[in-house]
Amino acid sequence: MALASKAKPASATKPAAPKSAASSGSKSGAKSAKALPNTPVFTRQEELHAYREMLLIRRFEEKSGQMYGMGLIGGFCHLYIGQEAVAVGLQSAMTVGKDSECWRN
Repeated sequence: MALASKAKPASATKPAAPKSAASSGSKSGAKSAKALPNTPVFTRQEELHAYREMLLIRRFEEKSGQMYGMGLIGGFCHLYIGQEAVAVGLQSAMTVGKDSECWRN
């Protein structure tokens, strides 16, 4: 049973996003070739590895959510969908033996 809503759709109430200086001044809309300071440069192999890791995490999260919905996972299940790049980026920036990560339970 759906309830009728008198509220305006979200798209009608949001103001238009302002144009950035980079996008308004460029005819082609292409990104600048100049990198930000301390921006890492990845090889194609590193990019593919990161993509595969993010995809693996996403598929795991989707399956976990499905199993939780079916009642096969008890307790509370907080999904990480949409934040895969955080985990993969953190891991890629760490140095083995030097850096560590901590998670709060």
